[in-house]
Amino acid sequence: MKKLSIAMLSMVLAGSMLLSACGGNTQQTTDETTDDAAQTEQTTDGGTLVMGTNAAFPPYEFVDENNKVAGIDAEIAGAIAEKLGMTLEIKDMAFDSLIPALSGGTVDIVLAGMTVTPDREQNVDFTDSYATGIQVVIVPEDSDIAPVEQEDGTMAVDLTGKTIGVQSGTTGDIYCTGDYGQENVKQYDNGALAVAALVNGQIDCVVIDNEPAKNFVAANSGLKILDTEYITEDYAAAIAKGNTELYDQVNTAIQELKDDGTIASIIEKYIPSEG
Repeated sequence: MKKLSIAMLSMVLAGSMLLSACGGNTQQTTDETTDDAAQTEQTTDGGTLVMGTNAAFPPYEFVDENNKVAGIDAEIAGAIAEKLGMTLEIKDMAFDSLIPALSGGTVDIVLAGMTVTPDREQNVDFTDSYATGIQVVIVPEDSDIAPVEQEDGTMAVDLTGKTIGVQSGTTGDIYCTGDYGQENVKQYDNGALAVAALVNGQIDCVVIDNEPAKNFVAANSGLKILDTEYITEDYAAAIAKGNTELYDQVNTAIQELKDDGTIASIIEKYIPSEG
């Protein structure tokens, strides 16, 4: 999707090394519990694969009724761990803590609807992409914000002069700050808080991934998603630089899970195909 200020966006991306693509909740939970020695394992052969995520990004990750992290990324990570003969443990933390946790060895792998960006690639190694995300704009149903046609015939959303809500540390945050300036962007700890501010009339719109956007709009009457993409991006698993053995094994597992249809079936479970 063509955006309005590409040069400005590039500057912001270059200066935001540790920012990420969803954000929020600082609660920590685990899907699997293991002893401390097992948690330090970073390779296969029966060890523990510790996954970092932020469980405030449905349907990719969320805390279910049993207080466990569930969703697309949790199930894909479980399938990867099974392929590697490992036990999965999930740690739920603030999104902008994920890359530091990976670099510091607190977690072995991150699956969190994390977008592959050049600045993040300087800090972590990304596997092949396993899903595609689309950033969209949520507005009130009576909003005057609407897609506009660009010179090349594509449609874009002009948010000039609007107050934009985003999840702090996400690519939506990076893109909007780059396109419209920090003074026009309000950061929130998670998407739900941003949407609540929109419902309360404190901001004019929210820029967030399309799938959580659907959930937020379904749960809040009077909102709609604009019928155009703000940007399309690739999601991948992140692994600490230098951990080449785990990287190769995880990347191979992801490719096998794509080839045998496992990943497609997991995504279909949470995001059914239209028609």
